[in-house]
Amino acid sequence: AEALEAKWKGEAFQQQAWGVEPDHTFEALMLDYLKAVKETKRSVERDIRCARQLRVMFGGQRLKDVGSKEIWAYQVKRQSDGVKSSTINRELAFLSTAVNFANRHWDWNLSNPVTGRKIGNASGSRDRWLTRNEARRLIQAAAREPKAPYLADFIRLALYTGCRRGELLGLEWSRVDLHRNVIRLQSQHTKSGAPRVIPLCNEARTALIGRQRFRASYCPDAPFVFVNYEGNRLGSIKRSFSTACRRSDISDFRIHDLRHTFASWLVTEGVPLLEVSRLLGHSTVKMTERYAHLAPDSLESAVSLLDHRSHSGHTDRGQKRRGVVSH
Repeated sequence: AEALEAKWKGEAFQQQAWGVEPDHTFEALMLDYLKAVKETKRSVERDIRCARQLRVMFGGQRLKDVGSKEIWAYQVKRQSDGVKSSTINRELAFLSTAVNFANRHWDWNLSNPVTGRKIGNASGSRDRWLTRNEARRLIQAAAREPKAPYLADFIRLALYTGCRRGELLGLEWSRVDLHRNVIRLQSQHTKSGAPRVIPLCNEARTALIGRQRFRASYCPDAPFVFVNYEGNRLGSIKRSFSTACRRSDISDFRIHDLRHTFASWLVTEGVPLLEVSRLLGHSTVKMTERYAHLAPDSLESAVSLLDHRSHSGHTDRGQKRRGVVSH
């Protein structure tokens, strides 16, 4: 860090005195960017994982030497490793965000090598969700995990509230109101930064009561809903979740797909997209339109309304009262 600081001071002098643009390195960008956003950005842990992966290819390089050719090589390498396009796009989007941040806040004047380099047909959207029977099998398998007594309740609560993993793992009892049957998420707890109140159905309430009993038995002073036996907040449930999926014979299913399942169930039951959007905490209903295809019956019902109106503008019902048959 001291060596980097001395180097940056020398570069700053050269830039000021001679107009020489400093050779910013990949490591310098990552170090400064992650340090700058660590207190304000909710996805810092994911960003660190992206930085580590990018460093395998770009570590030690000057950013001015990273162009579209190098980005393409990164994509090819990651794809050859069997990595999904959505993951590769996410990693490169992080690099792009860091470059734009440096240009905007530190006047680094870098060209952005990621611009226009997104892998096509990889928006990151998934259409994987559980049937009711699959959900029942998954919860039953999770309940048999002796080292993860919290897992079944977590899955049940995610399925019936649509909350994100971070929203649930960071949920405090002070924001759970079982008298009014709601969970309150404040702006600092949500991805969009907008607070929302989530109503609890019976299944969600049952999951929280299960966590209440666990807390009363092992850690009555624990502030968080999902904790271990010592009352410490859980950091990750990925391993136990994967085990439960395997034991219930459910493949290609991620924790975030529990949220997709919540939305899919609502839409197939005829809940309007606007209401689903509000429950999910989407900033716009456009983000929820990915589930629209799951409600074909509602579209058919909407079109069938035309059958009740004649070409003259009178409804069939009114014509029948006058003894008129429409054709």
